[in-house]
Amino acid sequence: MRIMRVWSVILMAFAALSVWADDSIEVVAPRPNLLESMPGVEVIQDAQMDALMEAAMSGKEEWIEVDGYRVQVYSSNRQQTAKAEALELESRLKEKVSQTIYVQYLPPFWKVRLGDFREYEEAKEYKKEVVQIFPDLLGDTYIVRDKIKVLK
Repeated sequence: MRIMRVWSVILMAFAALSVWADDSIEVVAPRPNLLESMPGVEVIQDAQMDALMEAAMSGKEEWIEVDGYRVQVYSSNRQQTAKAEALELESRLKEKVSQTIYVQYLPPFWKVRLGDFREYEEAKEYKKEVVQIFPDLLGDTYIVRDKIKVLK
């Protein structure tokens, strides 16, 4: 009789542990690779893209500053209004542009610049896009040399 009690206590303990374990363990099914399920699709990409994706996924991106170009869309040294105008322009740009927006105070000027371009021609093409979206910025939009951020 005593042995049966011991066994029943042991079985109840295992049952309780299995119920507790079911609540605390989350089983995650692996995501299917969509490209494998598409016959005839071949992905061709630069080997550096794999390294960049790996760095982004690991959270260990290393940025460096190099000489490059940005598209400047605003510059003013009017003390009473320049900061507010720069921030207002930044909020307008956020809705429509794809590049990083830099609002800078370089005494005595407030400036708004877009992008991180290594080549002048890239910046020139992007300037055309910006002016098409915001024609009112045409007279204030320039390509400027600047230190830009790129992945190491």
